[in-house]
Amino acid sequence: MPSFRVADVEPDLFTAAAEERQEKDPAGSPLAVRMRPRTLDEVVGQQHLLKPGSPLRRLVGEGAKGPAGPSSVFLWGPPGTGKTTLAHVVSKATNKRFVELSAITAGVKEVRAVIEAARRATGGYGQETVLFLDEIHRFSKAQQDSLLPAVENRWVTLVAATTENPYFSVISPLLSRSLLLTLEPLTDDDVRGLLRRALADERGLKGAVGLPEDTEGHLVRIAGGDARRALTALEAAAGAALDQGESEITLATLEQTVDRAAVKYDRDGDQHYDVASALIKSIRGSDVDAALHYLARMIEAGEDPRFIARRLMISASEDIGLADPHALPIAVAAAQAVAMIGFPEAALTLSHATIALALAPKSNAATTAIGAALEDVRKGLAGPVPAHLRDAHYKGAAKLGHAQGYVYPHDLPEGIAEQQYAPDALKDRAYYTPTRHGGESRYADAVDWTRKHLGRGRS
Repeated sequence: MPSFRVADVEPDLFTAAAEERQEKDPAGSPLAVRMRPRTLDEVVGQQHLLKPGSPLRRLVGEGAKGPAGPSSVFLWGPPGTGKTTLAHVVSKATNKRFVELSAITAGVKEVRAVIEAARRATGGYGQETVLFLDEIHRFSKAQQDSLLPAVENRWVTLVAATTENPYFSVISPLLSRSLLLTLEPLTDDDVRGLLRRALADERGLKGAVGLPEDTEGHLVRIAGGDARRALTALEAAAGAALDQGESEITLATLEQTVDRAAVKYDRDGDQHYDVASALIKSIRGSDVDAALHYLARMIEAGEDPRFIARRLMISASEDIGLADPHALPIAVAAAQAVAMIGFPEAALTLSHATIALALAPKSNAATTAIGAALEDVRKGLAGPVPAHLRDAHYKGAAKLGHAQGYVYPHDLPEGIAEQQYAPDALKDRAYYTPTRHGGESRYADAVDWTRKHLGRGRS
């Protein structure tokens, strides 16, 4: 790949020269760099972006004839999902000059220097430039504005990467001229396939060490869908194993290398359900410390945060209910936040909700109430709806006696009418038995008052 220099720009900002050095000395490069895909077909995961005819395929010149592919692409996704990799693949597949800038260290001066060099290269040598701009959300509005002429005039093919929502962190004129592609965390199978390829590939470890199933499982868990993290941990563990004269990476070696113990937890087996059960029972028992312990075990084992959030929402109604009416909104908000941010930050949100639920006053009155009502319905205790409650909004309903005798509660001073609502077979049934715990005490008072005014007493 050709390299170049631009006056007044630090050479280390460009990966063209760095890649040239790595190609001359591949053994000295990190495993994650050596295993970087060379074509789109080698990319692991992101299959929703790699289908035939997709924008990425068109960007590298594959597929159908027609208008040129996009001149600017935003890659939005968590770390380690392949944003940098896709930018490298685009440059290699199109034989374009590849320049990488980081918004952490670069500014308008560096951006303008790259754009000017790209204009000269395009005009003088007919070679286009791919500008990969990492962490673009760190650029100010003025810095992002400096990219607009290059994007509009196609002086560069801009591939910008961000881990933050670009609708909030990128100026709208730049975003409107670009194609936004959303990358997803790698699945466990994606990471597992990546590890196995790195173990055997000539660019990787060349079969120097083996990887037992338990060690592989722990590697997959600590990767958390991050390919770079997985390969970095594999390289460190393989080096440690070889230094110790071992032919395979044992679980003990991996734990020592990454300083992270393997949690005895099978997400598809008994441990999955046992630990989840212990979490909910600890919340029910108001033991906040035990609840946090089991939450930590689930997080460390790589449990799906959405599963944990669902369990917390169930607990909020099953074990707390109206004793703390805020419990369910907290759990629902936590589930929504988890779906938006994912791990590792989602651990904070799950901790927030778990603590709130564990320390909330408890009541299972809502649970027992619907359980008792369902039991009666299943026994056949239903009966016809009382005539005065039936729908009267159609022609002929009045002749059937529908709604006759119905008293409109809002017409009465106290807003409640003494009339029968339940079917005859259930008119004396009382399903809801509130506790006097926390906020449910006011509902207990309300139940006594309403039943009295409905003429039912406290049955």
